[in-house]
Amino acid sequence: MVCFRLFPVPGSGLVLVCLVLGALRSYALELTLQDSGKATCLYAKWQMTFRVRYETTNKTYKTQTISDLGTVTYNGSICGDDQSGPRIAVQFRSGFSWIANFTKAASTYSIDSISFSYNTSDNVTFPDAKDKGMHTVYHPLGIEIPLNELFRCNSLSTLENNDVVQQYWDVHVQAFVQNGTVSKNEFLCDKDKTSTVVPTIHTTVPSPTTTPTPKVKPEAGTYSVNNGNGTCLLATMGLQLNITQDKVASIINVNPNTTHSTGSCQSHTALLRLNSSTIKYLDFVFAVKNENRFYLKEVNVSVNLVNGSVFSIANNNLSYWDAPLGSSYMCNKEQTVSVSGAFQINTFDLRVQPFNVIEGKYSTAEECSADSDLNFLIPVTVGVALGFLIIVVFISYMIGRRKSRTGYQSV
Repeated sequence: MVCFRLFPVPGSGLVLVCLVLGALRSYALELTLQDSGKATCLYAKWQMTFRVRYETTNKTYKTQTISDLGTVTYNGSICGDDQSGPRIAVQFRSGFSWIANFTKAASTYSIDSISFSYNTSDNVTFPDAKDKGMHTVYHPLGIEIPLNELFRCNSLSTLENNDVVQQYWDVHVQAFVQNGTVSKNEFLCDKDKTSTVVPTIHTTVPSPTTTPTPKVKPEAGTYSVNNGNGTCLLATMGLQLNITQDKVASIINVNPNTTHSTGSCQSHTALLRLNSSTIKYLDFVFAVKNENRFYLKEVNVSVNLVNGSVFSIANNNLSYWDAPLGSSYMCNKEQTVSVSGAFQINTFDLRVQPFNVIEGKYSTAEECSADSDLNFLIPVTVGVALGFLIIVVFISYMIGRRKSRTGYQSV
């Protein structure tokens, strides 16, 4: 745990801010605010990521995903006093900031609002942005929580405003902490409440998980992303989505004939987004590692289910489809991308190249181990067959030669 000493706050003395980096790199945050008596006044643990769509100098649009916040500071985070409520303030990258404000009523406190500011003058994040400068999006929330209870929302929550999508999950927060002790009583968000209740539409007691009807192999579709210089990302794959929500399992085969693709390409990241009447978005985010290989780093999804509910989840700590830069990754056999315990993607006839596409064509493919094993067995099988044939010929020759000798001796 690292503690940062901030500035004096009227009525509460010096405030200490402590941060612990979580399992998912720097965007997993745990924050504790303490008053002058070193008593905890606010506690928060959460994960967040941002997607910003912007116009380029070539009059095209790109989407930048911001999940690794890098080095962060916390200037302006306060416990609150009679004049102003508690506030969490986070600064990161070059001119980026995120603020959550809290208010208090007689028996409740509220997450009043969230604001996110980003800087398109940051040439690392937005190297080709047309409009340079600061941009801020503001979301009034008004989420009311009983005093002395911890707000919990493990489910994915999404805030959308024009060109900015904010996603939050694994959220645990309590403002106006009483007696310096974070409460063990949890107040759940609506999504977490529904995920723990068995649907009432069943007339019989359901099994722990309803097994869906098996579906046929999905049709493979070809998707692409274009930038100002032509095609920058290629993907061919059959996709089967396996979703478990409210203890009910669903299988959705993605129909390439009714699925549209968009995305963006950067020097070290690339995004393929699929959407249809059922799929609000299915994002595949690729990244470069060690300057010489690429891999699938992140998957975000939001799907409309047949019962009218929406399933959403995100994971930006994946490691699939690894191949050298300048090549494509291929796997004809079925593979499973495990995004979470509730969501997996089965892929068929997969080939993908998110970087260094030349003339809109795939480069030489690096095959998955499943395909490589098959290719290895073919020459081995042929070799064994040829060896067996040679042995048969040799034995036949020896038998024929022995018979020939016996015939000469008889004469």
